[in-house]
Amino acid sequence: MDKLIKGLIADGHARVYLAYTTDLVEEARKHHDLWPTATAALGRTLSIATVMGGMLKGEDEKLTIQINGGGEIGTIMVDAFPNGKVRGFVSEPHVMLVNEKTHKLDVGKAVGTNGYLRVIRDISLKDDFTGTTALQTGEIGEDFAYYFTVSEQIPTAISVGVLVNDDMTTKSAGVFMIQMMPQATEADITYCENIILGLKPISTLVSEVADPKELLNEIFGDEIEILEEQDLKFECNCSKHRMLEALTTLKEEDLEEMIKEDHGCEIVCRYCNTKYHFNEDDLSKLLSEKRKKA
Repeated sequence: MDKLIKGLIADGHARVYLAYTTDLVEEARKHHDLWPTATAALGRTLSIATVMGGMLKGEDEKLTIQINGGGEIGTIMVDAFPNGKVRGFVSEPHVMLVNEKTHKLDVGKAVGTNGYLRVIRDISLKDDFTGTTALQTGEIGEDFAYYFTVSEQIPTAISVGVLVNDDMTTKSAGVFMIQMMPQATEADITYCENIILGLKPISTLVSEVADPKELLNEIFGDEIEILEEQDLKFECNCSKHRMLEALTTLKEEDLEEMIKEDHGCEIVCRYCNTKYHFNEDDLSKLLSEKRKKA
């Protein structure tokens, strides 16, 4: 089971988040038939989303991430919830780009830099909180570090990564994040910077150390205070009932056309690729109820 662990270091002057996300990234890959570079791009975003979802306070809150840099992958869209569940998709799942110099998956090129990273927090108030920053590298991690520093004024260091096997399955995925608290000193900042600089890529560490708590102990020893653990999962809250509700927004003539010409319809959830079928009887009943309410 994937996990998010939250902790404090530097005498409480910095927050630490570590998420193991291999299983949920693999679940997303299977749902969307992702090719390796698309797996890496969506997987990195989903991983960071688990941390940001863990920052939400209320049970009814939701966080949405939108990324579009003009690259081949198109839009990345991810929802995160405070219960550890995430869901998401990319516009173009069949992207495989490799950097000729590094021979690694070229997420930056696939995402592009001619665009934005947008975070929308639905905190059950009249107006949502929205923060938008320009993409810096398209590599996701650097872009979120820039977002936190500029949009939320929280100095943040992020290591996020996804390793993909030769058969295109997910080998390992995770994110390691340090955020400085307002009372942090220059010594605290230097300490955290040295920690980040001395680490292997997080995707490598996840593949080498099975237990996230063990990894945190290896990195910080007695310096870390563990605050909370949370299970993580790729799961969509779509349902046939919700899709039926969406159909009620259609005009009567559109429903009539579906009944007479198509003898039903199929709706596909963008977030999890689940298909919902509605036959003539389903649509006829819906149309009848719609006319009664008119």
